[in-house]
Amino acid sequence: MGAHLHFDCYSGISGDMTLGALVDVGVPFSDLVSGLKRLRLSGFTLRKRRVRRGAIHATKVDVVITTGLSKPLPLHRIHAILSASRLPDKIKQQSRSVFDLLAEAEGQAHRVAKGHVHFHEVGVLDSFVDIVGGLIGCDLLGVTRVTASPVNVGTGTLQSAHGILPAPGPAVAILSKGIPIYSAGPARELTTPTGMALLRTLTSEFGPMPVMAPTAIGYGAGDADPEGWPNTLRVFLARPSSRSARERDAVLQVETNLDDVNPQIYEHVIEQLFSRGALDVTLAPVIMKRGRPGIVLTCLVAPTQLDQILDVLFEETTALGVRVREVMRQILPRRFMAVKVRGGVVRMKIADVSETTTKAVPEYLDCKRIAERTGRPVKEVLEDAALAYAKQRVARPTGRR
Repeated sequence: MGAHLHFDCYSGISGDMTLGALVDVGVPFSDLVSGLKRLRLSGFTLRKRRVRRGAIHATKVDVVITTGLSKPLPLHRIHAILSASRLPDKIKQQSRSVFDLLAEAEGQAHRVAKGHVHFHEVGVLDSFVDIVGGLIGCDLLGVTRVTASPVNVGTGTLQSAHGILPAPGPAVAILSKGIPIYSAGPARELTTPTGMALLRTLTSEFGPMPVMAPTAIGYGAGDADPEGWPNTLRVFLARPSSRSARERDAVLQVETNLDDVNPQIYEHVIEQLFSRGALDVTLAPVIMKRGRPGIVLTCLVAPTQLDQILDVLFEETTALGVRVREVMRQILPRRFMAVKVRGGVVRMKIADVSETTTKAVPEYLDCKRIAERTGRPVKEVLEDAALAYAKQRVARPTGRR
């Protein structure tokens, strides 16, 4: 069973903050440098230093560019560089997924096809180091499950090559679809496209911190040091217990009986519950008093989200009361792995059943987006993703390390 890494994005996330946090939590800096040499790219060096951001002491990893690439690179050239590298296949695949997400977001933001997006000369070296370095760092820590808090994306405006833009910038806004985000702190950009793309690729669950027993905590700093604000990325690392492959957490089960709600609104209620932090929502038909047919609505939620769930139930349904009880869950460790299908990239959610057995399902929303964009049936995209994962697994068996 691998390690569990939790990203606490109270001040957003960027590529260099991720590198700093991973080194701070235990990635040997020399191993990170050696791993990046497998990219077979020159023109940069890595430097680490201790810095202070507000009241927090953190690690800052600087990418010192000595020679930029000769010209902007399109996505297919980045794929070629990754293919020609000596990186492990897993890191190559994850890196392609991150760059694909970035190109797709930038393309949507500027109304061009992602194949026509160019990563600029010096900036692309930074991107290579931040992306590949972050993935190498997680691999060196033996991470197999990544969770993250809601992401602070900042507010105000930012200066870009395209002029003044609102924070978060358009690419970050696109990458944040389906991820819980908020704005707090200084009026500036706090989350970068690279940071958000890394988070999307690695993370299996967003929300309140799950129950974990941290063995190490790290802080990574970016360049910005706003006055009075601890601008760092915090990570919690939990090493596995040898006793069991399963993890435990305590959640609240919220139930209410409904027999006079227009069935047309159930879809809206479920969407609202999930948007407010519900972990699961089910509807079960029952026979209620006087023989009336009804529905039992059941919702699982973290204790910190209970009030928001109750707001939805009382405002959106006819419920006059709910039942709340604490329940214990046993959870299989989960992680994401990206596979490529016709029309885009799909994340596979993989659960470790035992030391040698896993089970995997395609992320439905990824498949739905590809189906909407290409006109293909969702069922076909789901099947293609499962087949692509099975082929990768046969070529590269994925038992737990």
